[in-house]
Amino acid sequence: MQEAKVLSPNIEVEEWFQGEPTNIDQERGKIIVIEVFQVNCPGCFVSALPEAIQVHHKFKDNKDVLFWGIATAFEDYNFNTKENLKKFLETGEVVGETLHHLTLQGHLHDGRLEYRLTFPVAWDKLAPSDPANLEKNVDEYIKREFSNWDELAEGMRTQIRAQITTYFQQKKFEARTFDKFQMRGTPSILIIDKEGYLRYHYFGSGHDLVGSIQTLLDE
Repeated sequence: MQEAKVLSPNIEVEEWFQGEPTNIDQERGKIIVIEVFQVNCPGCFVSALPEAIQVHHKFKDNKDVLFWGIATAFEDYNFNTKENLKKFLETGEVVGETLHHLTLQGHLHDGRLEYRLTFPVAWDKLAPSDPANLEKNVDEYIKREFSNWDELAEGMRTQIRAQITTYFQQKKFEARTFDKFQMRGTPSILIIDKEGYLRYHYFGSGHDLVGSIQTLLDE
């Protein structure tokens, strides 16, 4: 969906595995497309990342468009690791549910993906979750995701709050970029215009990325 014009915060990453370190405020004058994924996310590898590679190829000669990938982790911390990201980038090796799903779908050759990411990739900055933020995180999540909260029956609100509380209690880490941009899950896509404003924020794949980018180029 197209966002209201809100100046984008900078991303927070721990390490760049491909490309030179940079940030949003250092790239004024360019459109930035950020594909956010998890290593243990079959949908990311089946559709979102191939889509990003294809769109990147279309704009690869346009110096006004940058593509970045950010691997994050908000669950499955045993699979969503820097080490597994590095394996994928270097060899095409995948793990966990991604490995299982892609094997069943016949997307692997000798147990590895044949495609590689063609743009810079960074690892999201993770910090241990602070239990003191539990209630604040739950309240912010409810406010963001349930616009009709006050209209729900009390029993339903109690059940939903309990589920959300359990989710945050089980989170070992806070993924700084993922949380900062209030993403709903992976894959997610951020598109930032030349002035540094966040203009598009997509969840999932199959969106008109080419059209979104071209709209910003034409402004």
